[in-house]
Amino acid sequence: MLPETRSADAAPLTIGFDIGGTNTRAGVVTAAGEIIDSRSIETPHDADELTASITRLVAEVRRDHDIAAVGAAIAGFLDPACEKVRFAPHLPWRNDAPVKAILEASIGLPVRLEHDANSAAWGEYRFGAARDAETWVFFAVGTGIGATLMHRGEIYRGSFGTAPEFGHITVVPGGRVCSCGKHGCLERYASGTALVDTAVEVASAGGYKGCGLYRAVVDKRATGHDVMRAARRGDALGKAAVDKFARWLGMGLSIVADVLDPELIVLGGGVSSDADLFLGTAREAMAHDMVGAGYRPLPHVTCAERGPEAGMLGVADLARELV
Repeated sequence: MLPETRSADAAPLTIGFDIGGTNTRAGVVTAAGEIIDSRSIETPHDADELTASITRLVAEVRRDHDIAAVGAAIAGFLDPACEKVRFAPHLPWRNDAPVKAILEASIGLPVRLEHDANSAAWGEYRFGAARDAETWVFFAVGTGIGATLMHRGEIYRGSFGTAPEFGHITVVPGGRVCSCGKHGCLERYASGTALVDTAVEVASAGGYKGCGLYRAVVDKRATGHDVMRAARRGDALGKAAVDKFARWLGMGLSIVADVLDPELIVLGGGVSSDADLFLGTAREAMAHDMVGAGYRPLPHVTCAERGPEAGMLGVADLARELV
């Protein structure tokens, strides 16, 4: 974090990249957490082309802003030092690719790499819902589930840099197949993608043929957004699917609470935009499933404040530490 003697106005500008499998977004970020300029490009699927695209974008931004460092939020496994990418399923970096060194040599500025969930968590810690929290968890619910544990201003990474993978805790032995290769992961029951599978299961149980959502679900045309929109309209099938999703999410939150005993859990990710439809039920399920339910304090569960910009904000702020 910035030394207390340095004012936000005097602190350097940094760029935060949120590198996704489809699009790469970049924001010029002040020390106060304000994005004063932003750009977006399609993400190349060749490593050299991706490096060249990032370098060109930085050069373009530097024509308008005095940039001191660059941060890159990456959806993948990094080494504990955050210098190499071990594996990123939707990006062309593999096998301990020295991405930090490659980008620094190409861009000519200090570069900070960080996991995308950690970046978003840091953005919420510095500028959003987790300000002043001591022990807390960021739970990003979108296509999958990403998570971060922070304690006293530090990101917990584990021995090998991959902690915590809450999305891949087995909650249904022998259950739904997960993209990670396991079966029954929490991610397959409490994510945006899983919501569609839950709607299919609910529909197959019968009694929902008159619902507007029914045909799209049984024809496998529905998306998680479709299910949420149907639930918001009062569609019985959509509401039933979202209710089951909420209860699975509550189970996941209870596991987090039992293992870590955090004071705060912040829900982020795309699904959190519809939290009014499921958060109350998820909180109730968490409170019911926790060990010692009714006899211990509950973590406060709330939604992220900085939305999709949290990752850019967080990794840009972390990059400022390099200056």
